[in-house]
Amino acid sequence: MSMTHRIVIAAACIIAAASTGRAQEWVQYASKADLFAVNFPTEPTSQTITYTSEFGIPLPARVYRSDSGASRYSVTVVDYADAEKLHTARADACKKAGGEGDACQNDWRSDVQGSIVFATAQLLKRDAKVTLLGWAVVDQIEGHRLQLVNANGSRTFAEIHRHGTRLYILEATVPARAPAPGLFQQSLMFIDEEGKPIRYRRFYTTGYSDEWKFPSAPPPRTGPPPAPAAPSR
Repeated sequence: MSMTHRIVIAAACIIAAASTGRAQEWVQYASKADLFAVNFPTEPTSQTITYTSEFGIPLPARVYRSDSGASRYSVTVVDYADAEKLHTARADACKKAGGEGDACQNDWRSDVQGSIVFATAQLLKRDAKVTLLGWAVVDQIEGHRLQLVNANGSRTFAEIHRHGTRLYILEATVPARAPAPGLFQQSLMFIDEEGKPIRYRRFYTTGYSDEWKFPSAPPPRTGPPPAPAAPSR
């Protein structure tokens, strides 16, 4: 979604809130530590946590939280920068302890590349009905989008993206009859170290640097090269 579209949607949400008497001053929050910006209803708190990856690696993370009445908003940022080092150390320790084969496999690439799917799977395990699960893009940075109806009737709107070494998990939970949290949901931006917003010309997927093509050429195969074809007669 383009910045222009998000601004229009945010403006519409402000008008809707004002018309129902729920207008309030939202905070345009930016984190230079975790390189993102988003709108919160109040100044968020920040908590350092440990996030366990799909393959059991402990990773540093921060959770930014903000509440407004019965509505809850959060951004969880997980840094996978040390994933390779941590996986390698675990694989080496496994081999020194006498392990071999798959038991000591280094899965760091799978852990990183599958991080969006893993985070999505954790949301799907909740006691909630999934009403939307789809692909999402923010300034050409891909991810997943989910909507859930929780057991108490409240609704959760979530997005998951990966940019650089970080995984971003956005969640907004609002009461059953409350409007969708557009001011929060549509405001996400990724920023550089100077605080400037980032937008790519092509779809951004970590792990790939070439121009996106469909269908794309197959990657090189393992094993010996194929035998030359027999000459036609």
